Amino acid sequence: MSENNQNNDATAEQNALPQVNFSTFVLSIASSTLLNLGEVPNPETGKTEQNLLMAKHSIDLLSMLQDKLINGVSDDEKKLLADLLYEVRMKYVLKNK
Repeated sequence: MSENNQNNDATAEQNALPQVNFSTFVLSIASSTLLNLGEVPNPETGKTEQNLLMAKHSIDLLSMLQDKLINGVSDDEKKLLADLLYEVRMKYVLKNK
């Protein structure tokens, strides 16, 4: 596959994804929670499944996000996020050449 075709495929794939913002992030976690509670069918299988451990994990994640929005993040948490973002962005750039 030529580089031009790869770039076109990557662009089309990215256009198919929802916009990255806080609302879509929170809605994605909530959707996963409902899926794991067995409230909605798995889009891949069409079957309703239940995984209460994963549902609890997602609920805890939403709760942690709420807490961080209200109370803020520590300097160590800010540094951790900045460092991780730098690392994964650099790896992405190298792989996307």
